[in-house]
Amino acid sequence: MIADRHDWPHAPVHRLGERGAYMVTGGTYGKRHHLSSPERLDDFLALLFRLARQFGWELQAWAAMANHYHIVALSPEHPETLRELLARLHHESAVALNAADGTPNRRVWYEYWDTHLSYQRSYMARLKYVHTNPVHHSVVEDAQEYPWCSQNWFRTYARSSFQRVVESFETDRVRVFDDF
Repeated sequence: MIADRHDWPHAPVHRLGERGAYMVTGGTYGKRHHLSSPERLDDFLALLFRLARQFGWELQAWAAMANHYHIVALSPEHPETLRELLARLHHESAVALNAADGTPNRRVWYEYWDTHLSYQRSYMARLKYVHTNPVHHSVVEDAQEYPWCSQNWFRTYARSSFQRVVESFETDRVRVFDDF
């Protein structure tokens, strides 16, 4: 791929020109466990859901962990709105976390990485990866035990035939920045 003249060599490139499915991973600065309680995880997901609705992004999978999150979402007509959605998610959650900890202006979020999922197999594998991310990080043995990921939602609302298809995909070769 030829680098765009605006690419910065020390940060991920965010090219959001096409409608479709996107996977996003966001990580905390220094991999610190800022989302370390059920209340903080609840608040973070409530904010994510509100902003996704506000910007017209349709969440397909999510997982919020103590120091990072993943989402898979379908874009609205203008996918470049993802930048503002994530900027607000990071800003508003950082302000709330810093207020709770009495640490104004502390840097909470490091960066986010996004991928346009243009192949169906890639989309399916990443759905499974995000639904089961708490298992990947050995937080739980069964993702349904973890309330801050989409596995229960998926098992409740997705057609059983679609569940079987998604669950049949291997995730060991999925390339996702997930070194947390």
